[in-house]
Amino acid sequence: MTVRRAVAVMAKRPAAGRTKTRLTPQLSPQQAADVYECFLRDTIDRLHRRTDCQAVIAIDSADSSDYFRSIAPDIAQVVQSGETLGHRLDTVLTELLGSYDQAFAINSDSPDLPDTHFAAAFAQLTKPESDIVLGPTDDGGYWLIGWKRRWSTVVTDVQMSTPQVLADTLARAADCGATAVLGPSWHDVDDAADLERFIANIDPAKTPRSAALLVPPV
Repeated sequence: MTVRRAVAVMAKRPAAGRTKTRLTPQLSPQQAADVYECFLRDTIDRLHRRTDCQAVIAIDSADSSDYFRSIAPDIAQVVQSGETLGHRLDTVLTELLGSYDQAFAINSDSPDLPDTHFAAAFAQLTKPESDIVLGPTDDGGYWLIGWKRRWSTVVTDVQMSTPQVLADTLARAADCGATAVLGPSWHDVDDAADLERFIANIDPAKTPRSAALLVPPV
């Protein structure tokens, strides 16, 4: 049986002083917003090319819909709702489960993820014994979360944006009786040091918009 799965990119409309703020003051607020937009568009484009999932954009508000339609006219949108990131993840994933067997969420902080990382995470969640899959990042968080049924408190009862997010999420899953498994690990681009590492290993074929912005032509 073919598994129907959707991957939502948690997205904000790029704006100076609002997106990728940890890249300042090394970058100006507008440069940081430009980096965010390139990361976002590269991430969306790569997902859209996959044949084993449906790409979805989880937009920050209904007011942003026209912008996202302009950069990704063929990709479905859902609107994030909730005061915290955990609540927004819960509502997005739950909405997707109304139409798909598996629901995943990612952000655009890891635009250079190997394609095989997605396939491995999908395979992990497809195992009958798996309830939740998490893709760890080297800063203690995760680049992906996916589930086959709603486990709200695994995201709503965890404080996000801390070095313990992954550990706390695994602990909460255990408390709920959910079997959480780990997919392949990767890294985020959050600050200037992360950006330097990203640029040093940039692959224009994988992240063409980011490469065009960040790597001067020879």
